Amino acid sequence: MDGHLLEPTLYTVKGIAILDNDGNRILAKYYDKNVFPTAKEQRTFEKNLFNKTHRANAEIIMLDGLTCVYRSNVDLFFYVMGSSHENEVSSPISICLYGNVLYFCFQLILMSVLNCLYDSVSQILRKNVEKRAVLESLDIVMLAMDEICDGGIIIDADSSSVVSRVALRTDDIPLGEQTVAQVLQSAKEQLKWSLLK
Repeated sequence: MDGHLLEPTLYTVKGIAILDNDGNRILAKYYDKNVFPTAKEQRTFEKNLFNKTHRANAEIIMLDGLTCVYRSNVDLFFYVMGSSHENEVSSPISICLYGNVLYFCFQLILMSVLNCLYDSVSQILRKNVEKRAVLESLDIVMLAMDEICDGGIIIDADSSSVVSRVALRTDDIPLGEQTVAQVLQSAKEQLKWSLLK
């Protein structure tokens, strides 16, 4: 680089992945086709990432030019990847200092996305964060991932709002599968709307 900071961008997330305890993909989304243009390259990166992190006792790793933050639970590994170019600053010490501060902020941003993803999945699965439960609710987990990040742009980092947007509405649950409290709540809402008309 020629001694100046890179242009700021909203495209901070390069990819999000959930892998099992063998390093196999459960769910992954890559937002930058320049970084991993093919599924084969994505899988190779995931295997390499898993091999570097599954025994490590850290939360962050630099791998193949990407900053990767991760978290594990039972038999799952959650990863959020972003570019490491935010740390590539040259020349004057003041710019390097700002570059390091920016890089630290970038790590915090990635960590907030990771925490939002994990907490959202935990709330969706009622704290039963394991491979079987994720596979059974994969559609809702995919929706949550889409609510958090779209095309590499962070949309939301608050797990409560993500869960509220992806949660099944009681109108969508068959009457026979609803609890008495859900049926009463639905009846109250219908009565309220009929009175307001």
